Amino acid sequence: MPIARSNGFKIFYEVSGEGPVLVLHPGMFQTGASWSDTGYTAALATDHTVVTLDPLGLGASDGPHDSAAYALERRVEYVTAVLDDLGADRATVWGYSMGALTALGAALYVPERCTRVIAGSWDPVDGFTSALEHTLRQLGLPADTDAFHLLRQGAYADPAQAAVIDAADPAALRANYEAFRHDRGLDAGLASTGVPMLMYCGTADPWHEPMRGVALRTGAVFFSVPDADHRGGWVRSAEVMPHVLRFLAAQ
Repeated sequence: MPIARSNGFKIFYEVSGEGPVLVLHPGMFQTGASWSDTGYTAALATDHTVVTLDPLGLGASDGPHDSAAYALERRVEYVTAVLDDLGADRATVWGYSMGALTALGAALYVPERCTRVIAGSWDPVDGFTSALEHTLRQLGLPADTDAFHLLRQGAYADPAQAAVIDAADPAALRANYEAFRHDRGLDAGLASTGVPMLMYCGTADPWHEPMRGVALRTGAVFFSVPDADHRGGWVRSAEVMPHVLRFLAAQ
């Protein structure tokens, strides 16, 4: 597995296929292999050079304990470090959940490195807060509940994510989350990036309406995954892929 270096940290990634470069960035408690496990990588590698990376704090990448290392600007720098290691000037960046945050961050901070951006299930306006408030209301929990444990517990129900969690440094997971939960307010700058964008979300996901609204305001293409919650918008790759392939094929 190749290694890129940025800000003193190692970022591991894998490459498959040939064609235009497409970076796949996973969500919280996931690694690059999660894209392969869900059927995305093989379908995309027939026409693209697919790059799946382990985000900082997860998988084989380094896991610093300082939340500043996971700030959005730093996350974007880890992606561009992978591109530099590959010798690629530009790429399409596709992310889901935390990965969508990073992909949209790439459109904002390094639009010159982005051919296209695809973002699945994230609220560019209020970030993690809107989903957290929804979850706390549903469970009848107080506003000061430590959401990290809720998020970790929910992810642990998936055996693949449980394995990632068990293999990770708990302090790195916490630092990653602490940075993630504060990221919001990206929508104001997205309309002016000049990067073609595709956004999507499951209709049963609390981030559906916020994301659809941002897509309408910024001119991004948007599609819904009917009756899918946050996990469903990820695992139902057979429904997601036709939309993505049309977007990738567009001039």
